Amino acid sequence: MKVLMVCLGNICRSPLAHGILAEKMKSWEVDSAGTANYHIGKLPDPRSIKVAKDHGLDITYQRARQIEKKDLSYYDLILTMDAENYNNVLKLADHPSKKEKVQLILNFLYPGENRVVPDPYYNGRFEEVYMLLDKATDAILNQYST
Repeated sequence: MKVLMVCLGNICRSPLAHGILAEKMKSWEVDSAGTANYHIGKLPDPRSIKVAKDHGLDITYQRARQIEKKDLSYYDLILTMDAENYNNVLKLADHPSKKEKVQLILNFLYPGENRVVPDPYYNGRFEEVYMLLDKATDAILNQYST
C-alpha cells in the first residue's frame, strides 16, 4: 500500500500523519506533500518535530514538497487534512479512478462526517493534532489490514 498525506504547507499536519503511519505500518510506503509551495525543501515545523519526538517518533528525515499530478497515479490512497486541501487535490485528478483515491483522513475515524484536522500552525494545538492523527491512522489500519 502506498499512502500520501496532504495538508497545506507540508510542515505541520501531514508530516505528523506521515510519521505516525510509517511507524505503525513499516511495510507500507508513506509520504506527505502540501498543496501549496510555501516550504518546499524545508524540515517539518519545529513544533511538529517536538510533538513527534515526545511520542517516540523522528520526523526530521522528511522535507516539504508540493503534491504533483503524477502522485495521483502513483499512490493508492491520498489522505487530506481538510476540505480545502481535499478540493485542491481533486482538481489535479484527471480521471474518476484518481478522485476515488482522495479522502479526508478523519472520515476513517468519523465516517461521513467530513471533519477536518485543525491546522496547529497558528493555534499551537500540536498535541491535539497528534492524538487525532494517531487515532485516525489506527482506523486506517483497521480498515486496510483486515
